[in-house]
Amino acid sequence: MSAIYHLALASDWAAAVEAGEYTVSTLGRTLAEEGFIHASTAEQWPATRDRFYSGVSEPLVLLVIDPALLTSELRVEYVPEADQEFPHLYGPLNLDAVTEVRPI
Repeated sequence: MSAIYHLALASDWAAAVEAGEYTVSTLGRTLAEEGFIHASTAEQWPATRDRFYSGVSEPLVLLVIDPALLTSELRVEYVPEADQEFPHLYGPLNLDAVTEVRPI
């Protein structure tokens, strides 16, 4: 599988770097609350940004993730509301799987 992507508040990413792992599922929800971390393909992340992050004024970053480096289980699952499949990470995101952090 090619790279997957996760949009994050820059402050959440900074906190993850301090903590040693990333555990935010999506805007305002943790891995513990949601059960997995939402991710997108290269084609999907712009629509995800537009749908869920358009009202966010805080700086965002796009995490580029190498699936081969993940230590938690990655599943590609069908999301009926979007009528497409999305990658979901079932556990914390290990920081060394993030190959690039792009400011948005």
